[in-house]
Amino acid sequence: MVATPKPTTERISRAETVYEQLKRDVAEFRLVPGDRFTEQSVCARLDVSRTPVRQALTRLQQEGYVEVMYRSGWRVLPFDFDKFEQLYDLRMVLESTAAHRLCEDGLHAANTKNRALLDGLIARWLVPVAERSTDAALVSQWDEAFHCTLVEAAGNAEMARVHRDVTDRIRIIRRLDFTKQARIDATYDEHGKILKAIRAKRGDQAAMLLRAHIATSQAEVRKITLHQMHMARQV
Repeated sequence: MVATPKPTTERISRAETVYEQLKRDVAEFRLVPGDRFTEQSVCARLDVSRTPVRQALTRLQQEGYVEVMYRSGWRVLPFDFDKFEQLYDLRMVLESTAAHRLCEDGLHAANTKNRALLDGLIARWLVPVAERSTDAALVSQWDEAFHCTLVEAAGNAEMARVHRDVTDRIRIIRRLDFTKQARIDATYDEHGKILKAIRAKRGDQAAMLLRAHIATSQAEVRKITLHQMHMARQV
């Protein structure tokens, strides 16, 4: 009896799992710029064969996260801060446009889903100070969801798709914006003001507040050092 080969989809699934885990390791600073590792060490840690590991690493190499080192395994690449600043600029354009769209007459009334998305954001961010979360990792996730949801609620699927891609590419450093309690408090305050402006259909004000909010985060990115990344790794 001829053995049935394992389906290709299973191999793809394993490669995807390894890819997501390694990308998460970089984003959460278990692997920081300059760290070196081997395919064998990844295989042992994740209990998978070499093929999905190699596929995952090749994909991460194409995306600019890692590079292969001749005879010495792989290395996590230094951050390209010029590229990150360009992505922040693009994010600012997309979110400002979304803010204006959200304030257009009839948008909320015409789309129950959009209205529900905004209601969910209001319920999370417009809360008394005593009810605010102090969990940096959780607030970081909520912050990302806040911005993605605003663009999604604006109703342009292609704009939302591009914004999700930008978000994915800057996730690795925007998490550092939440290593200090003051930035968590500021995020609640700024998100609240943005939502109030959108609820009042003040498009220019909402867009201005969003640009200022993103610019503050962009300025924090400029201050990031390798030392800070190592400190964040311990949080």
